[in-house]
Amino acid sequence: MNAKVVINRLQTHVPGLDEVLGGGLPEFSFNLIAGQPGCGKTTLAHQMMFALATPERPAIYFTVLGEPPLKMLRYQQQFDYFDSRAINQSVRFISLSDDALSGNFDRVLERIVAEVTAVSPGLVFVDSFRSVTMAGQGVGSGAAGEALNPQLGLQQFVQQLGVLMTSWQATTFLIGEYYDETDSNPVFTVADGLIWLRQSVQRNSMVRKLEIVKMRGQATLPGLHTFRIDHSGIRVFAPARALAHPGAGPGDLGDRAGTGVTELDAMLGGGLPRGYSLLVAGPSGSGKSVLASSFLAEGARHGERAVLAAFEQRPTRFRNRQLMDLIDRGLVALIDSREPDLSIDEIVLLILREVQRLGATRVVLDSLSGFELSLAPSFQADFRESLLRLVTALAASGVTVLLTCELEDRYTDLRFSPYGAAFLTDAIIVQRYIEVDSRILRAMAVVKVRASAHSDELRQYHIRNDGIHVGERLPDQEGLLSGRPMRAQVDATPPGASPRDGS
Repeated sequence: MNAKVVINRLQTHVPGLDEVLGGGLPEFSFNLIAGQPGCGKTTLAHQMMFALATPERPAIYFTVLGEPPLKMLRYQQQFDYFDSRAINQSVRFISLSDDALSGNFDRVLERIVAEVTAVSPGLVFVDSFRSVTMAGQGVGSGAAGEALNPQLGLQQFVQQLGVLMTSWQATTFLIGEYYDETDSNPVFTVADGLIWLRQSVQRNSMVRKLEIVKMRGQATLPGLHTFRIDHSGIRVFAPARALAHPGAGPGDLGDRAGTGVTELDAMLGGGLPRGYSLLVAGPSGSGKSVLASSFLAEGARHGERAVLAAFEQRPTRFRNRQLMDLIDRGLVALIDSREPDLSIDEIVLLILREVQRLGATRVVLDSLSGFELSLAPSFQADFRESLLRLVTALAASGVTVLLTCELEDRYTDLRFSPYGAAFLTDAIIVQRYIEVDSRILRAMAVVKVRASAHSDELRQYHIRNDGIHVGERLPDQEGLLSGRPMRAQVDATPPGASPRDGS
């Protein structure tokens, strides 16, 4: 039996990129980083270089007709990954602009060979490689055959460079400005790996995406993966399924998480089974956020920690003192991102990081309506798919999830979610308004608890200063669901109690 050659994988330490690559970059591979101007190609190359370069594995960064090294370093040193101590130690910058201007591929290759021979680097970067191509195509003289057929000269140059770098045991990166990966280009064929970066402006947001078009010898995560450029450099948001750490998942149905509302727990069959997801749907002011806060407080009372992703109103001490106290004590982590170009994978990453940091067992998303608006416009079109990925990732982590969803109460139209998301969750509670003797009252019902018995009653409830209180079953449910005014006896708000708007 022939033993397989083991290919070492280099960890790029670019957040999320190694997961997308399938474990890292193959050592000694020949890679192309491509994309339109300004999409982050140079930033990605520098971030990987500073992470991978060591005195034992030095890096050479060749600049061609793009930015000169001094100008490039001026801007790159603004990022956290930049290490000035590595310059001229484990990292060297060399300009090839004079050689590239001649348009002679042989001369450029000779210079690269001379520098690589002298240093024996483990990493080689050529930026911008497209400049070499344009220079070679724009001249009338040069090496034999180049003037007549610059494309053939380029292909020979790329093949020679790839063979040389591999024989020297160097991992090589060509950085170039390309717009379409479907072009017939010899570079795409010769390269072992092709990393394509894209960007687009949508309304007031910049959406950046990365695709691993190919990476020989390993399975990568397919599709477009969003990324962000900030002070730390590039952060890639891998798909939710790649980020979730497997947890316990739904366990014994007898192990229940209380909501903090005793009567509601009874309606659920003893509470919400741990590892389940619960959708609380209702119109504005019906108490969805109040119930969510009660769910978090009940967990804290039993020593559980939780994560709250607030996509509408930020919790304040004026609105909810109890919840703010839990946040101040570190029992509840608050995710309150106001970025205009969020992606589903970025949100999932934020939530899962906090879950892992706290060891949280409960997660609240308040609300799906605000969540949809927080996404970049291109992601809103696939919101239903985004919800599926979100709920699946959280379920895989073993946490118990409560999601709120606002519904327009049409009285005669019994719906659970405007997104068709009811099938995604394990349990559903519907809150609604009813008209009784010229008064608007609140009622709730448990629509489903998967694989568990639950109440089918429609019950009135009140929102008081200390939370939600569920009353007795409402009579004449047929009349309620049809929207007809009722004359039946119902629980009135007790004297002295102060109903409040609990959105």
